Parts: sequence; C-alpha cells; structure tokens
Amino acid sequence: MKQVSGINDYRNLVQEIKRRIRKAQYEALKAVNKELIALYWDIGALIVEEQKKHGWGKSIVENLAKDLQNEFPGMQGYSKDNIWRMRKFYSHYSKNQKLAPLVQEIGWTHNIIIMENCKDDLEEGDEFFIDILLYHCHLKCLVAIELKVGKFLPEYVGKMQFYLAVLDDRVRAKGENPSIGIIVCKSKARTIVEYALRESKKPIGVATYLMTERLPKDLRRALPSPEQISKLLEDIAID
Repeated sequence: MKQVSGINDYRNLVQEIKRRIRKAQYEALKAVNKELIALYWDIGALIVEEQKKHGWGKSIVENLAKDLQNEFPGMQGYSKDNIWRMRKFYSHYSKNQKLAPLVQEIGWTHNIIIMENCKDDLEEGDEFFIDILLYHCHLKCLVAIELKVGKFLPEYVGKMQFYLAVLDDRVRAKGENPSIGIIVCKSKARTIVEYALRESKKPIGVATYLMTERLPKDLRRALPSPEQISKLLEDIAID
C-alpha cells in the first residue's frame, strides 16, 4: 500500500510541476508579447512624429528597414513591410481611446489580420466593441467576454454569436480552434454566466454557437466555472 501511495504522490508531484511550468511559460509569453507590442507602438509613433516634424516621405521607412537589418542581422520583424505596419498600427489606433489599450493586449499577428481586413474603424456600417478579448494558450483560441449589468437578456446571445463569427472569420489564425464566448450578467441577486461554444454537428456542415450554462468535460479544467466567475465578481461593479 505504501508503494502505491508513493507512486500516486509522485504522479501528483509531476502533474503539479508540469502545471507550474506551463503557467510560467504562459506568463513569459504574455510578458514578451506585451513588450514587443509596446516596442512596435513606440517605433510607429516615432516615425509618425518625425515625418510630421521634418516632412519626410516614404523613404524613411525603406532606409530604417535597411539600417535596422544591418544592425540586427537575422532578427525578424524589421522588414520594410513590417515597419510600415508599425506606423499604421500607431496611426490607426492612437486617436481611439477605446481600442488602443485592447489592441496592445493581443498578438502582433492578430493585429496584422485585423488591420488588413478592416480598412477603417467604421467598416461591416457600425462600431462594435468586445468588453474583454483574451487568448487562451492551452486551448489555442480567442476568448470573448461580455460583462452586463442586470438579468440575462436573449439579445446578448445574438450579439455574442456575431462577435464570435467575426473573430473566427477575420482574426483567428490558421491552426487555432474556434473562438469561445463568455457572457457574465451581474445583478444584486446573483451572477449568471453563459458560455457560447461552437456546435458543428449540424446538417450540411453549418456551424452555429450553442449557449450553455455548463462546460463540456474537455473544457472544465481550462475555463473557470460559473461559480468561480461569480466569486471573482462579488465585489466588482460592472459598468
């Protein structure tokens, strides 16, 4: 019995160490991404400011690309096209106080996809903003979170399904899984949590999003439960 208990204890130790390693890797990736996006934002800002100050044209980007590639040989990210993207990144979002903080939280590849597919902030007739957009490294998918005050309303489902369809069509990168939506409705009485999950078991391959209060088994360890979300939001006021 001691031997069996010892084996189980060892397995638990291995699992815990694996979990902590993955968490550390995830936190490191987040930190690196945040620093990279901040750097690209600053480079874009410097280019815009210097062009305004000196009246420089397009040649500044080409010259910068050559000089940076000579200074940092083998380092990716400083091609002429990517430096143009940095300039566009800053120009596109610096005047938009709502979008600027959000786009700096997602990966550079996702930002490129958004910029190349949405030519201006008012494109597809209206503006739409997701409250919180995260990327889940373990599930390899985008997670859209909507925070609402009061009781759950049916129209919240349609709005979330719209967000997920746009994310999957315009933002999701090759090899990533379908996006997941979480709707959190906080009232004085209780907090209601709804998950929007991709449901592909439909005729002629039409994919829809199924709303559910409970997560499938394969997602329970990867996403917080309604009870956990409720506890986190107990003392938080949702605007």
